[in-house]
Amino acid sequence: MKKIIRAAAAVFTAGTLGFMIFGISPSTADAGENCYLCEKSSGGPDQCKQRGSDSFDRRKVCEKAGCKVTGTASCSSAANVKVIDPG
Repeated sequence: MKKIIRAAAAVFTAGTLGFMIFGISPSTADAGENCYLCEKSSGGPDQCKQRGSDSFDRRKVCEKAGCKVTGTASCSSAANVKVIDPG
């Protein structure tokens, strides 16, 4: 039992040090961010990151980047979803 506790403590300590040393975050980069959904078109993005609250000006920034906005949603972290960040 003591070996299991020591092994668990070692794994926890190594994980904590990895987060501190390498700046690794346990959450995904896009977690909690909002995106505009883009109209499905050949080669265009699927989503555009939304900075701040939804507004006409923010939608225009995404439209200039090639996204015809059709709605809003949480940003996807799926590998097959193309998310652009116009800055």
